[in-house]
Amino acid sequence: MPNISSVSEFLLLAFADTRDLQLLHFALFLGIYLAALLGNGLILSAVACHHRLHTPMYFFLLNLALLDLGCISTTLPKAMANALWDTRTISYQGCAAQVFFFFFLVGAEYSLLTVMAYDRYVAICKPLHYGSLLGSRACAQMAAAAWGSGFLNAALHTANTFSLPLCQGNVLDQFFCEVPQILKLSCSDAYLREVWALVFSFSLGFGCFVFIVLSYVQVFRAVLRMPSEQGRHKAFSTCLPHLAVVSLFVSTAVFAYLKPNSISSPSLDLVVSFLYAVVPPAVNPLIYSMRNQELKEALRKPWV
Repeated sequence: MPNISSVSEFLLLAFADTRDLQLLHFALFLGIYLAALLGNGLILSAVACHHRLHTPMYFFLLNLALLDLGCISTTLPKAMANALWDTRTISYQGCAAQVFFFFFLVGAEYSLLTVMAYDRYVAICKPLHYGSLLGSRACAQMAAAAWGSGFLNAALHTANTFSLPLCQGNVLDQFFCEVPQILKLSCSDAYLREVWALVFSFSLGFGCFVFIVLSYVQVFRAVLRMPSEQGRHKAFSTCLPHLAVVSLFVSTAVFAYLKPNSISSPSLDLVVSFLYAVVPPAVNPLIYSMRNQELKEALRKPWV
């Protein structure tokens, strides 16, 4: 049986068979990618250049925009290139790099969303302690911890996945290198190591999700007790976008990885993976700018 050393490249799933549809998909992906670059780039420039946005909440939002840019740049450019040049291949090294950076950026983003929930909890439930609990040093440490957790998570999964012997060919039923698809090519029980690593990651992710939920239970209880309608509106305007981003991120990823095999199919897997890998980085800037008046003003006058 051939092992991992005999695999020099993988074949990704094509979005379409006809040339016209391939070019249509390329144009669609290009539009989504440019929208993500523009939206996240505007947030980066607004936060960096607008002094009123030099606060912990917007510091974390700047980090989120960086992670979104990296995440969508890990998967979509290769899919666009394959659609444009009518190819399906990705090198073994390129596939390993995709797995590493995807896990790194997605893991760091989820950790950062947890930190952002804590930021909103402190801002609304403990406003008198906000400056001491979320000073510049504490914010930098929490952001570094989020990025570091993503790096360790990525190193663990990449090392486990690409140490497996492969004997089931090199065809992946996905438009990017996704770990569950690579595990299907394994020919030994060694893949159980990566399965347990995924279980461990999901357990940590569930712990973060519980923390986010409990934080927002306390936040909404505090908001509903506010006597001022203007105060409630301002609190909701800073909390709801973050909650919407978390809901989109978690729901699509959970459905992609935990959906029953009975409803699984290549087409459904493709659509779901597109939803959790591509859609959130593209729509997050829109979600954050819709209800945030400060960010709207900064985007209109980014150099003030």
